[in-house]
Amino acid sequence: MDFTVEFYETASGNSPLREFLEELKASDPADFEAVLAGLVKLRNRQYHREPLSKSLGDGLFELRHVGKLNTRVIWFFMKGKRIVAVHGIRNKGQAIAIKDFKTAEARMNDWLQRTKP
Repeated sequence: MDFTVEFYETASGNSPLREFLEELKASDPADFEAVLAGLVKLRNRQYHREPLSKSLGDGLFELRHVGKLNTRVIWFFMKGKRIVAVHGIRNKGQAIAIKDFKTAEARMNDWLQRTKP
């Protein structure tokens, strides 16, 4: 395993992605297990491309799972072979809504500001 995967946390210690995953676990256990397996796969470089992952631009990527609803986890790379997962969504379509992209981008920028060496 080359990379570590960690979850974004707010300055107060909340993890919106953990909350999303807990809700997913309760509402759709099969999709939850598939998304969790996808996050584990991200530790290997070979899964950083389609069909599991796709670049969204501006340094953000998506982990994709197709089920009853499409489930996506948006993430970015950091130095030291780290992946930070920042946002989770479910939708029926293929596109990610601009508001979700902006949320992920804001969380990425917040994380980068707070974790500067």
